[in-house]
Amino acid sequence: MGESNETVKINKWDGAAAKNAIDDAVREVFTGDLKCKESFALIDGRLFLCALAVGVALYALLWDYLYPFPESRLVLIVCVSSYFVLMSILTLYTTFKEKGIFVVAKEKVGNATRIWEASSYVKKHDDKYNLVLVMKNANGKTREASINKSFANYIDTNGAVVPSAISNEITKLYNSLSSEKKEK
Repeated sequence: MGESNETVKINKWDGAAAKNAIDDAVREVFTGDLKCKESFALIDGRLFLCALAVGVALYALLWDYLYPFPESRLVLIVCVSSYFVLMSILTLYTTFKEKGIFVVAKEKVGNATRIWEASSYVKKHDDKYNLVLVMKNANGKTREASINKSFANYIDTNGAVVPSAISNEITKLYNSLSSEKKEK
């Protein structure tokens, strides 16, 4: 992937659009500037659960088509119950496993691999972008850093995302987390 020269413009008053545009720019910093490889395992887990739920729904639809209602009652009950359980598991998965993580990147450091997770959130009716960056070492140690700054730091007056501002911020967090400090 190369450097993208395309300017991303958004409605700067739309908090969700601003958050998503900055999230995308953070992803670009990890996969471009920092030369990390994006891992899709977290998203694949969600897609697997969704595909399973759709499969159950399609099976129920096909079964009911082949054997109309009174005959398909038990299969429909099982399929609807299974769909409900799968959607509950999906909700728990997105709430407790994904936790707002929008990028997981792997970085090779010698023979070891570091895993970087970036998650963000914006409080309702707030102009602050909150980013949490977590680094997991191969030995299991986890370090975390965060920023809480206004969207205005990353988006200019015309609604264009400023990649250099985001890159500088992420590089600072990256350097602070990746420096090997002796912890007592």
